[in-house]
Amino acid sequence: MAARRGRWMWWVAVAAVVAVAAGLTVVIVVRHRPPPAVTLPLREVGRLTLPGDNSRFDYASVDTGRGLLFVAHLGASQIIEIDIHAGRVVRVIDGIDDVHGVLVVPARHRVYATATGANRMVTLDEDSGRPVAETPTGDYPDGLAYDSDLRTIWTTNEAGGSETVIDADTGDVLGTVELGGEAGNVAYDPTGRQILVDVQTRNELAVIDPATLTVIRRVPLPGCDHDHGLTVDPAHRLAFVACDANATLLTVDLTTWQVLDVRRVGNDPDVLAYDPAGGRLYVAAESGWLTTLDQHDRRVTVTGRAYLADGAHVVAVDSTTHRSYYPVPHGDGGRPALLTFEPTR
Repeated sequence: MAARRGRWMWWVAVAAVVAVAAGLTVVIVVRHRPPPAVTLPLREVGRLTLPGDNSRFDYASVDTGRGLLFVAHLGASQIIEIDIHAGRVVRVIDGIDDVHGVLVVPARHRVYATATGANRMVTLDEDSGRPVAETPTGDYPDGLAYDSDLRTIWTTNEAGGSETVIDADTGDVLGTVELGGEAGNVAYDPTGRQILVDVQTRNELAVIDPATLTVIRRVPLPGCDHDHGLTVDPAHRLAFVACDANATLLTVDLTTWQVLDVRRVGNDPDVLAYDPAGGRLYVAAESGWLTTLDQHDRRVTVTGRAYLADGAHVVAVDSTTHRSYYPVPHGDGGRPALLTFEPTR
C-alpha cells in the first residue's frame, strides 16, 4: 500500500530564467496544486511520543473493544501496540521485515501483518504479541482484509498482482487469485459476501467470490487514475476508492456498480478509514493532507480538507469513541508521535 515504489507524487518544478532589469524571474509549474482548504471538523486531543526512529509508518488497526491500536512501523520492521485509552505504549514487536499491513481481528485474538521484505504474512497472538504462524505470500504483500464468514485472511500482493488467501486460524494457504494487474487495497463486503480489490494498473475494481476464489466482475472506474485506497460501507452498499495519481475519491454503488460521484482529496491519497457509526470517511494522503467526508443518503460531502502533518498518510478510527489516530515520523522534539483527534461536529 503506502510505500508504492516510484509512485509518490511530489511537486514538479520547471524553472525558466529570464534576464530583466530587476533580476531573474523563476516560473514554477506543478503537477497538482493543493486542493482548496476546508477547516477540518476535528480538534487534537492527544499527542503520544512513540519509540523508535523517524522512518516511515504504514497501516494501523484498532481493537475497539480492548482499546488497542496496532501500528506498522515499516522503516523499523516493528509493530507498535498502543493502549489508546491509557495513552501509553504497551509493547514493541520486532522482526517483521518491512511490515506494511497490520490487521487486528478481535474475534480470533490475532493480529496479522505483512512482512513485505520476506514475502510472508505473520500471525501474532494478540495477548502476548508472540508470532504463532508465518505464511508465504506473493510478491510484495501489502494490505489485508478479513472474511468473517469463511474465516480467511486476504493479502494483496502488489507487485505480484494477486491475492493470497490464508486460513485465519492455522495460517495455511488456501489459494491464490490472479488479478491481471498490480494489486491495490482489499476489503471484505460482509453483506454481499464478496471481496473487493483495487487493480490499480487497470483502473478497475475486481469483485471476487471468496467461496470459489474467482473474479466474478470487473468494475471500470471512470475518472480514476491508479486506484489504491479502498474501504466499504456495507450497510449502505457503498465502496470508497481513492485514486492516488489524480487525487480523487470515487463512491461506487455496490448494487449497480456505477460510480455515484467523484471528489477531490489531498495529493496522493493513501489510507482510508470509515466510521460507520458517525457516517464519516477519513482520507489520509502522502502529501500530509487529510480530507473528511460525511455520508448522507448514500452521497458524500467534503466536510474538511487541510494539511495535517508531514508523513500523515495513515489513519485509523475508533467507531465507539469517533476518535481518529495518525502515526507520524516527526512529532514534538522531532520524535515519532501518534496524533489523536476527535470530532468537533
